[in-house]
Order: sequence, then C-alpha cells, then structure tokens
Amino acid sequence: MSVTVDGDKSRSVPLWVRRILSGPRPEAVPSLVGTACSVIGLIDIAAGVFPRFRASRMHALAEVLPGTLGPLSAALSLSAGVLLLLLAHGLKRNKRRAWRAAVVLLPVGAAAQFTWRHSVLGALLSLALLVLLLRHRDQFAALPDPRSRWKALANFVLMGAGSLALGLVVVSAHPRRIIGSPGLTDRLEHVLYGLVGIEGPIGYTGNADWVVGYSLGALGMLTALTTVYLAFRPEHPAARLTEDDEARLRALLAKHGGRDSLGHFALRRDKGVVFSPSGKAAVCYRVVSGVMLASGDPIGDVEAWPGAIERFMDEAKAHSWTPAVMGCSETGGEVWTRETGLDALELGDEAVVDVKDFSLSGRAMRNVRQMVKRIERNGYTTRVRRARDLDEDELDRIRRAAADWRGTDTERGFSMALGRIGDPADGDAVIATAHRADSAEEADSPYGDLKAIIHFVPWGPDGMSLELMRRDRSADPGMNELLIVAALQESPRLGIERVSLNFAMFRAALARGEKIGAGPVLRVWRGLLVFLSRWFQIESLYKFNAKFQPRWEPRFVVYRKSRDLPRIGFAAMQAEGFVTLALPRPFARRRPAPAPRPCAHIGRAVAEQEARAA
Repeated sequence: MSVTVDGDKSRSVPLWVRRILSGPRPEAVPSLVGTACSVIGLIDIAAGVFPRFRASRMHALAEVLPGTLGPLSAALSLSAGVLLLLLAHGLKRNKRRAWRAAVVLLPVGAAAQFTWRHSVLGALLSLALLVLLLRHRDQFAALPDPRSRWKALANFVLMGAGSLALGLVVVSAHPRRIIGSPGLTDRLEHVLYGLVGIEGPIGYTGNADWVVGYSLGALGMLTALTTVYLAFRPEHPAARLTEDDEARLRALLAKHGGRDSLGHFALRRDKGVVFSPSGKAAVCYRVVSGVMLASGDPIGDVEAWPGAIERFMDEAKAHSWTPAVMGCSETGGEVWTRETGLDALELGDEAVVDVKDFSLSGRAMRNVRQMVKRIERNGYTTRVRRARDLDEDELDRIRRAAADWRGTDTERGFSMALGRIGDPADGDAVIATAHRADSAEEADSPYGDLKAIIHFVPWGPDGMSLELMRRDRSADPGMNELLIVAALQESPRLGIERVSLNFAMFRAALARGEKIGAGPVLRVWRGLLVFLSRWFQIESLYKFNAKFQPRWEPRFVVYRKSRDLPRIGFAAMQAEGFVTLALPRPFARRRPAPAPRPCAHIGRAVAEQEARAA
C-alpha cells in the first residue's frame, strides 16, 4: 500500500514510512510511553549500579535521559530508574495520576539536565516527551482503582525486599575498590545500614564509597516515601451492593430470574453493579487485579441488556480495567460480542438435570443407586426444606457447620457461589441436610446429628442452582450424592422442575479426549487437564456431574484480546479463591461477617421497585 506525494502519482511512500512520519496513533501512546519509561528506567538503574556500564557507549544514551543528574548521578539515576519503572504500568493503563506525575517529573528532569550537566539534548528529550504527554492528555483519563491502606504494608514488604536485593548488587558492583574481602553477612549488614542512611562496615577506595552510600540512601528513601504515600492517601474501597441495589436486582430477578441459572449469584454483596439507563437490566461485577469480572448473563430484560453492557464497558474504560465475563450462556455471549466487539471462548459446560426425567432406575444410574441405598442402610436420613421453613437455631447450626467443614482458609467461589446461608432475604433457597441418629456422636458434636449440607439458590420460580456442598469428615463417603438425589426426588413437592449442578470446566475436551479415535493433540490437552485436576478439581467435577445424567449447557468466557486471557484467568482464580494474595494470617484484619439484612426491609424495597416499574 502506498500514498501519493506532492501530487506525483509516480512517487509513492510505503505505508510503514507514512506511519513513522505521521507519528503514533493516539490509542497507542499510553503503551508507547509506558514501554519507554520501562526501558529508560532499566537503563538508569544499570547506569547507577554498574561502573562499567556508565563508561560504555550505552551510557551516552543514559546521559541524556532524566535521572543521571550532576555529581549525584549514580544515586539519582538509580532513584529515577525505580520511579520510572513504578510509573510505567500506570501510564500503560492510561492512569490520570501517573500522567500527572510524569508531567511534573519531565520538566524537573529537563531543568536538572540543563543546570547540572548543561545537556541541551537531555533537556530537549525530556521536553519532547512532555509535549507528547500534553498532546495526548485525553488518552490518560483513567480513574484510580479500588484500594485500601493495607497496600502500604504490601509496598513496604515488596519495596524493602527489592531494595535489599538491589542494594546487594550495588555493594558488590565495585569489586576492585572494596577494602578487604567482606563476606555475605558484612555486605548484607552494609546494605541494611545504608538503607537508613548509616555508614556500614565495608570501606571503598576513591569515590565509590560516596556512590554506594548515596545509592543505598536513595533506595531507602524511595521505600519510605512510597510507603508513607500509600498509608496516608485516601481510601477508595471496592464496590459493594447497597440495599437499594440489592432491592432493584431482586425485582429484576423476580421477573426475569428464570432465564439464567447464575442470576441469583449476582446478589453477592461483594460485587458492584451497573444498571441500564432504563433500569430494566444490570451487570454485576468485581474488580480483581485490574480485571473487571462479570459473571453469568446480564440480569433483567434481554432488550435492555445492551444498555447495561454499555454502562459496564464505560466503567471499565473510565478506570482502564480489563473487561471480562466468566460463565455467560450462549445467548449472553452473542449479545456481549455483538455489542462490544469482544471475543468469546467456550469455557466448559453446566450440568442441568430436568426433574421429570430423573430416575434412579436403569444401568446408567446403578452406581449412584447402590451408593444411596448403602448409605441409607447405615442409618442416614435426609431433609429437604426451604430456608424460610427452618428455625433460627437450626440455621445457626448449619451456618457454623458449613464454616467449620470448609476445607480451605478462604471461602471459594465467585461465579456460582452466594457466600451466605440462611439470610432472611433468601427464604426461597433450598437446604438439604443429612442426619444420622447416633447418641454417642451426637453428644460430642456441636452440630447434633447433622452430617452434611447442600445449599441451592433460586433459579426463577421453578428451578434451583447448586451453591454449596459441605460434609463432616467423619461421615460416610457419598454424602453429596445422597443429598443431590434427595433434593431431586423432593423437587416436585417444592415446585422445582430443573436443577443446575456444578460447572465442569473444559468438559468437552475431557469427554472427547477419553474416547477412541481421539487425536494426539486432544489427548495431550486432556492429560494436562487431568494433571491440573490435582489442584483444581477439573476432572473430578466433570465425573461427579456426569453421574446424574444431566444435559450439558455450554458456558463461555468473553474477553477483549487473546493476550488478556492469562491475566483474566489469574484474576478469575483469585476471585474464585484458588489463589490468595492476602496478608498472612497474623497480620490480616479480621472483618466481621456482614449482618443479615432484614427480610422485611428487602421485601418493602422490592415492592417499591415493582410498583415503580408498573
């Protein structure tokens, strides 16, 4: 492809030359500036640490970049390199505060270059970058992320560790000027003293002593200043559902909740929500590591979905979050991709059992049938009831048992977990419990004869979705199968016609990979999934669901670019509780569980919403 120059059609310029002459595209400026800051930061750090680098040809480039200023060039270069590296990520994410910091830093660097080194080229480069940032200032409009002051402690730990490691490099970067032969302990002691501005036990010849001292002092100062800044900046807590938001969502679910089995999980109170302009649809989300994660389909009228999706994308753009949707249905995926230009990838399948077709008879159900009969012969009984039909004492016992029987320190689940049991506002939820009348065990157990719990949330007026399975470790194997069968058999009495079980990730790959004739690529992929199942229960959940002969409903992940998938996957694992980046238990704040919201209040709010809609 070529373009005409000066009206002469015979003279053409290649497209790549035209792009260079026209400069970077506006949307590419943040990434370009962020990458430049990273490269400059690394050069400045190397220039400040390694003497040979400062004497090399590459130092000629570092000489004209902000950071190597005057007689304190080593320490200032090191400081500027660290700051630019910290600044680069924010610039790539279009953060307004990062832009402001760069706009302040560049003129200061230009003035320092001209005053201390009389470097016109260095000043011009700083001003050129400043002009680029000012020209494209509209590209840097992203608002801050949700945060808390606990990030100050995380910054102190990480920056302290990084400063300690880099300080060891600084101390060891002048081997010919070190007096004596200090060991690792002496070097570490010198770094620790230097970070707080005290002279350490190691001596140097020439001006290396000043270079090392200033560099270590600069690292300590950066650690202290960034920690103090994070500790005293205003908190921006993560979004939470307000009582009004919850009431509006419940009103939407009352009308349209039967469309998606994951709809009720939108009522998790650690999610934020955006509504369509008409208020007839909503998208619930959580922000994890810069990823704006929605789960399931939008709530409400399908015709209003585009408005809610647009609000969701506007919110993601305003904060420069990466938008993603986990576990949407095929219809939801089509709407998301059509309205936003995002891509969709099949993530797995949801197991759905139609109650009218379920039966324990037949060869396919033999294993389940035999397991249930064996457990019943051992003296176990089951009860399946609506949550509103249980008294408060029994609900409290069930809550305590579910918490104590949890196998991990953190509550797992996001896309298919509600995070609470027996809330007065969730009276339509179904709780199935297994009991065994044994006087000796009952006397010793704080939960009486309770041995296992399964909790279902409503899926419209005639369905329910599995939310939680917990059992006493001393109970016989097969408690989950027993309770699911009991819930399915009691469903007609409760008016339930369909039951959603667990979500099976990559179910199609596991099913096809074990069949005869599967290709080598599919077999390798299945082998990897089986290996990962040791930690993430991929294969076990698929096989567990398959016992009940369900129909499989595909679920999708919606994403912007393929390179975002690893980041989205890591954020999803954090949201689901498989990866925890919280503080160690001795330092973590214990937050009390949110008190149940009064059912009457929610009921009145729902009624008001319905009246306004009418």
